[in-house]
Amino acid sequence: MSNLDQRPDEVTCEKGGGPGRDELLEPRFVPLGGPRAMTVRRTLPQKRRSLIGAWCFLDHYGPDPVGEPGGMSVPRHPHTGLQTVSWLFTGAIEHRDSAGFHAIVRPGELNLMTAGRGISHSEFSTPETTVLHGAQLWVALPDHARSIAPGFEHYRPEPVSGPGSEVRVFLGAVGVDTGVASSPVIAHTPLIGAEILLEPGAGVDIAVESTHEHGVLLDSGSLAVNGTDSPVDHLLYVAPGHRVLRLRAGGSAVRALLIGGEPLGEKILMWWNFVGRTHEEVAAYRSQWQAEIGAEAPADPGLAPRFGDFPAGTAAPLPAPVLPGVRLRPRD
Repeated sequence: MSNLDQRPDEVTCEKGGGPGRDELLEPRFVPLGGPRAMTVRRTLPQKRRSLIGAWCFLDHYGPDPVGEPGGMSVPRHPHTGLQTVSWLFTGAIEHRDSAGFHAIVRPGELNLMTAGRGISHSEFSTPETTVLHGAQLWVALPDHARSIAPGFEHYRPEPVSGPGSEVRVFLGAVGVDTGVASSPVIAHTPLIGAEILLEPGAGVDIAVESTHEHGVLLDSGSLAVNGTDSPVDHLLYVAPGHRVLRLRAGGSAVRALLIGGEPLGEKILMWWNFVGRTHEEVAAYRSQWQAEIGAEAPADPGLAPRFGDFPAGTAAPLPAPVLPGVRLRPRD
């Protein structure tokens, strides 16, 4: 999914993992595109916190009747230095990318796209989709992996069931009441990502690394995490220092996403759909994208294409926003 904001803020994500406390992160409402845009609820990044482990972006959307907002309609756009994680609850999305992968994203299935040195992709809700509901997340690649070749992975995790609970781990591994749930998908930093379902009044204990930080996004129901209530659509940040996350449902059934991992330990610069390290790097990514799609000056003939080709007949690509008139730098 793209960040379609035409005036995107630059976000410098600082090293995490120092002394901290649990905090509740409120969503902000962001329209994806024009007048019939689907609105998403964005909880990462924000001024108060820009990273949870290497997770650097979280959009939560729906349930939306596709006929009203027009569903997901995101033409070809670029990414660098990150991985996109698509996780659906309802509906289906067609994914196509310049590395040659074409897939249908369905509920309960991980679709992970690695941008690495550069990729472009599109996402459209399928014609048969009537309701769209899910989440899109980004993972920042560490310096040693951020220039790897682009790629795509698909994985359908089997649920690990307990009394009134189901846990689907799509990245990493966690301990649950009935054993260890893990994913074979390769992550470039220690990460976890999971969907958790609880019946009313049920609970589950999740064993985690005490040096890692975590976030719990409540999609529906009433939930307490280690005794702290988490409102729907909010992201509860859980600071390092916990060995167990105790999730307890109230009087209504719960669906939640758990993310977390080892603090990245690197400073990254995010602007629009690019993750880099410096102003010059991000500006170069933008310039090359604009040149490759014919929106600005022709590409340097001696420069290898970064964002790849797309099949003829697809929707026109998204041009990048104009860079601000000042250097991209950390925000206060």
